[in-house]
Amino acid sequence: MIDNLVLHLLDAPATILLADSAAQIVDRRAGNAGLRARLDRAYVAPGFRYAEEDTGTNGIGTALEERRPFQVSGGEHYREALQSLACVGVPIIHPITRTVEGILDITSNLSDSNALMGALAKSAVREIQSRLYAESSDREQRLLQSFLQASRRGSSAVVSLNQDVIMTTPMAAQIIDTSDQALLWDWACRMLAGRDEFIGEVRLADNVTVSATARRVGDSRSPAGIVIEMRQHLRDTKKSSARQLASASAAAEKRAETVRIPGRSLSTKRLQTELERLASIDAPVLVTGEPGVGKFFAASALHRMQDADGRFTVFDAATASVDPDAWIAGLVNWNKVDGALIIRHLDLLPEKLVPNVCAVLSEAADHRAQIIATAGEAIRQGPAGRLCDHFMRRIEIDPLRLRSEDIADISVALLRKHSPDRNGLRLQPAALQLLIARDWPGNVRELESVLASSLLRSMGSDIGVQHLPDGYRDGDLRRRNASTSLELAERDALLKALVETDGNKLLAAQRLGVARSTLYRKMRALGIDGSRFLPQ
Repeated sequence: MIDNLVLHLLDAPATILLADSAAQIVDRRAGNAGLRARLDRAYVAPGFRYAEEDTGTNGIGTALEERRPFQVSGGEHYREALQSLACVGVPIIHPITRTVEGILDITSNLSDSNALMGALAKSAVREIQSRLYAESSDREQRLLQSFLQASRRGSSAVVSLNQDVIMTTPMAAQIIDTSDQALLWDWACRMLAGRDEFIGEVRLADNVTVSATARRVGDSRSPAGIVIEMRQHLRDTKKSSARQLASASAAAEKRAETVRIPGRSLSTKRLQTELERLASIDAPVLVTGEPGVGKFFAASALHRMQDADGRFTVFDAATASVDPDAWIAGLVNWNKVDGALIIRHLDLLPEKLVPNVCAVLSEAADHRAQIIATAGEAIRQGPAGRLCDHFMRRIEIDPLRLRSEDIADISVALLRKHSPDRNGLRLQPAALQLLIARDWPGNVRELESVLASSLLRSMGSDIGVQHLPDGYRDGDLRRRNASTSLELAERDALLKALVETDGNKLLAAQRLGVARSTLYRKMRALGIDGSRFLPQ
């Protein structure tokens, strides 16, 4: 296409510039010797960057910034070296992804400029965009067509996406943010496991809930992606507006002062509600869950809800075996100090110290002292199981693999924790999508380690796929098609149902809306070990 354009300008006193999406010139064609020399003196040549933030108003950078054709002549240029030139730049926008792929610019001496320059540049860009569409995969074209059909109905916010592409209507762009993109893909894959359409609710950032209809594009053997039509709940309209009004309402200020658990899953909503309920009750609380799931975080949050300014003392039972006498002496002395008590890893307490801790807990309960302990799920099977009787209130935290929709919000909190001086630092959508797709056997602790490592690699910029540690930027995972993702989502849905029904296969099948025989068949096909889920 550029070669054809060069033929049109072969004898004209004009040159063709092609810049990439970062405003860096990658090619320069045609132009007479005098014009080429002038451009060389002004550094208008391949390898030089003409972003508006660097060089002010110019045909390349301003067209890129405004995403529309832009003409600039003479003194309208910011740089003095460019003021003898006239330029017209036209952005090359991919017809499917709607991203700016580059800029086509025609530049001439100011005295030689004319209106035909703009018309020629626009015509050339239309031809380039037509070729981009023709060269796009059939999968992307089917996704685009489905998006356009849904958009024409006009009454809903529409998002169309797969692992590589996302398209949004203006209405959808006002509702979702970057963290919602990966969340919507994960949600839709899980909900469409075994079906072509699903209607339900999904929670977006800022606690906005929308009614959503998700449809598979293509069949299960050759999926092109997913189209989601969303309608915002009336009660959430003001919350969405609050984004644009900087959350200035009194209700938003009150929420900001409340202790919040990061996440938007039903599991986390239940945890938040349970912690708030227990904050008003004077009773020892036991928090259980897998290693690294966030038990101590929840325990600390509960204490802040009960007494935001109060002191608390932490004892780690995992270290008690180092010097048992000193450890138990410290615990006994705590009972004489004002403040709350948090005992971590109660399930790892040495057996010989269990009677001593029982005595301390009994005495503390008599004084209505605030006691919170954390433990692994198998505490009752170990010697510390006797201590469970001292905790009349218990909370279990689900593993991260069962609440993947929390990963975006947890990541924001962790990035803020590890880089408090860099507000606004975020995960790029592609990186977030990879993290959401993982099982996270190490739970939040593993996620925190990955983000801390990625922060060092990113050197202060937003975290992309290239910044993730080895083993977490799996190219095969990024290229996984919708069918494979849906199979993974189906596996997660089965696991979640089995966990929530305590291994009862009949109840799990009913919850999933399938026959029990189908449940067993799916478990075998997806490699789920049934012995892990024995009815209790």
